Amino acid sequence: MLVEERRKKVLELVKDRGFIALNDLAAQLDYSESTLRRDLDYWDQLGLLKRTHGGAMYTGGQLVMPALEERTSANLREKQWIAREAARRIQDGDAILLDGGTTTLEVAKQLVGRSLQIVTNSLPIANLFASNREVDLVVLGGYLFPRTGVLLGPLCVRMMDDIHVHQAILSVGGITAKGLFNSNLLLVETERRMMRCADEVVVVADHTKLGRQALAFLCELPAIDTLIVDAGITDEQRRMVEEAGVRLIVAGESAAEGEDGQRGLQA
Repeated sequence: MLVEERRKKVLELVKDRGFIALNDLAAQLDYSESTLRRDLDYWDQLGLLKRTHGGAMYTGGQLVMPALEERTSANLREKQWIAREAARRIQDGDAILLDGGTTTLEVAKQLVGRSLQIVTNSLPIANLFASNREVDLVVLGGYLFPRTGVLLGPLCVRMMDDIHVHQAILSVGGITAKGLFNSNLLLVETERRMMRCADEVVVVADHTKLGRQALAFLCELPAIDTLIVDAGITDEQRRMVEEAGVRLIVAGESAAEGEDGQRGLQA
């Protein structure tokens, strides 16, 4: 069973019963409790169920972000490397703006429990911090794009008029020598305003975004300060980024090299 299929089955069982104990869930699906605990945590973070001691209860939430969920598991290991590197650069007490996206969601998970001021237009990210006492949370309003749970548009842009942050951490749909791209015209309008709010503009993107172009042009490469990618970046792409004057951080490079070496020994 694929991860997505298993997670959907977990949610269906919790929904059908209203509450289910973890050991009952493990017996029903024949997976380890540790695996199913991660699945319950996943749905808890999206607000569709509530984790309890020894199980989970259904909260009645509605699944409104299918596109985000479908993309969450793609290149997850690389996104987690990137997220850890991005979180390492953030100091306690900083004001951070987090754009919506699967990689920025991984960054947000790394920041749970830290003392920060967080501004976001992402409902999944806002949900992570909604009951977190250490975080001062500001949620930007606007048009809700239902496929991703991201708030966009003129109202969202106007809400940023008086906001200033140390870092704006953005996700993108594509990066080429021409610049950065995303999939939605309203989204790039919102992201341009986010960039003007920040001392440092940080883009987090796994290597599959490099060399790819999307519908809407966001900005030229030199308009951002830092790009954090995984070790899948090619030498030619490294040169392209560095020649644009952008600080390049390659996350997980040593880990990837170690795994390659291990595979070589096994071969």
